[in-house]
Amino acid sequence: MESQRIPVGRKRRRPTRGGTVLSEERIVTAALELVEAPGSSAFTVRRLGEALGCDPSAVYRYFANTDAVLLAVADRLIGDSLDGFTPGEDWVASLRDFGTRVHRSVLRHPRLATIRAGRVTAGPAERRAVDTGIGILLGAGFAPPDALRLYLAFIDTVLAHAALDAQLCDLTEAQRSQESTVWKDVYGNLPADAYPHIRAVREHLPGGAHSAFPDTLDLLLAQFEARLGRAGGGPCVEVVKK
Repeated sequence: MESQRIPVGRKRRRPTRGGTVLSEERIVTAALELVEAPGSSAFTVRRLGEALGCDPSAVYRYFANTDAVLLAVADRLIGDSLDGFTPGEDWVASLRDFGTRVHRSVLRHPRLATIRAGRVTAGPAERRAVDTGIGILLGAGFAPPDALRLYLAFIDTVLAHAALDAQLCDLTEAQRSQESTVWKDVYGNLPADAYPHIRAVREHLPGGAHSAFPDTLDLLLAQFEARLGRAGGGPCVEVVKK
């Protein structure tokens, strides 16, 4: 993806009318706050300029358009989600931690769930994340093409569930109550003659809005382990001759 950031030479270094010196980092911070503000409407450069105390055109010295700003915000959040993450010797545990951190981060910023799940930022944080994820799988013993393919399946699954679960964050109390009522009063009372299989699991039905992410992640990683076992792979260990 071609970078949508503006060359350094064109960037403004003079203070804005509000006394603020603009920078990519400051713009991204303001954009994130603006997107997540209670009751906020559509994100625009005009509103971003107002928040920064500058003419909206000044933003274009750093980013080509609002899409580029939002991608930079998404990249910032990717970096935040993996801050302090270090893969351990257990590759399965490392991938589980990796995925859980990303999923948790998306839920903390639900309004940006769609862009994080459906777009490629190509920013420094995403590049480090991709390199780290592929590295975990290579270290486990997967061949390069398999490591790439499985990483993409892994991260797409994590982000898809995160985007789905982010919708639960926006449910009103009335909607949450309705979810609970549906499982308990509708599915829990279906007749056995018409719905024998649902009836058989009646006691285990969820009590309301729920996430399938933990189970899905466990199943996916179990499949990765099984695939590695069938291929006879294992951690890559360099043998040093004495």
